[in-house]
Amino acid sequence: MADATPLRLGVAGLGRAFSVMLPTFTRHPAVRLVAAADTRTEARKRFAEEFSATAYDTVAALCADPAVDAVYVATPHQFHREQATQAAAAGKHLLIEKPMALTVEDCTAIVEAARRAGVHVVVGHSHSFDAPVQHLRKLIESGAFGKVRMINALNYTDYLYRPRRPEELDTSKGGGAIFNQAAHQVDMARLVAGTPVQSVRAVTGSWDVTRPTEGAYATLLTFANGAFASLVYSGYGGFDSDEFEGWIGEMGQTKTPYAAQSRPQFKTQGEETAYKRARNYGGADFRPPGEAAAHQHFGTLLVSCERADLRPVPNGVMIYQNGSFRLDAIPSPGVPRAEVIDELYQAVAHGKAPLHDGAWGQATVEVLLAMLQSARDGRDIRLK
Repeated sequence: MADATPLRLGVAGLGRAFSVMLPTFTRHPAVRLVAAADTRTEARKRFAEEFSATAYDTVAALCADPAVDAVYVATPHQFHREQATQAAAAGKHLLIEKPMALTVEDCTAIVEAARRAGVHVVVGHSHSFDAPVQHLRKLIESGAFGKVRMINALNYTDYLYRPRRPEELDTSKGGGAIFNQAAHQVDMARLVAGTPVQSVRAVTGSWDVTRPTEGAYATLLTFANGAFASLVYSGYGGFDSDEFEGWIGEMGQTKTPYAAQSRPQFKTQGEETAYKRARNYGGADFRPPGEAAAHQHFGTLLVSCERADLRPVPNGVMIYQNGSFRLDAIPSPGVPRAEVIDELYQAVAHGKAPLHDGAWGQATVEVLLAMLQSARDGRDIRLK
């Protein structure tokens, strides 16, 4: 794709999501940053200087910019519907950070706005884009290992105790482990199973009154083809499941075991918010992501097929079969999260329907909402 005419990308929201995607945007030949919108003066100033680009203080102004081909909606989740529909109405293609929105109705509104405008929607990044997970999908589709029967996903992190804004600890505003973390596991399970989710049974944990949102969950999904999936997550900062991945962290970087345990303590919510702001893009303490040693991941994923168990790892897919095991290795990452831009570019430039389109994003949100409802009601939730 080195000879591609790059998509001119505008960014709505220069926060954490943008910071993590920054190495992708700066290194992928099929995209060029041309504009951004953010409420923070320091973020707009740095963006304009770093990319010789235009920085606006409103998303409306960004969407009106004729130099923008596509908008990356990376603002807090509760704003996705308003801003994505605004961008679509202006004729901009959409890359929307997960989750797509907070209600099915909001997702539908985005899908319909994109349809009316004739623009493409890609929902991501999620870890279903990760190269090892994509390779796993190809191995399954080859038929060599038979049908998928069972999926197990497990991840233990310190998610809940990383610096948070107030809304990130409020489920009604898109905070908590379900909207922010389960989206990854649900996407991976759906990609691997290859058919729609039929039922959801979940329990959630909210165990710290100072962090009043879901910090853990266990979920059972059943699929239309008879496969089922167990999704387990804890963000309470005890065990770190990157131990199972050879101490390769989520972003593909080698990490020091349990170094995150020495996290800062805050006396007030305002102090915590200020700490996070200083470390976001444009802040005095911002540091761009470092080089990745391996592919990104989201904890352990183990898929049981009829004739083998398959496990994506940071450098490929482990295959366990007939009493032996082997690594089906894949090349080291060149551009991190390149798969996200590849999917967007192929849709816009070549009309190839994206896998992670609006309907995909909406289906994932339906599962997330069913998890919350199941945990509240103590029962299975059947999906249409």
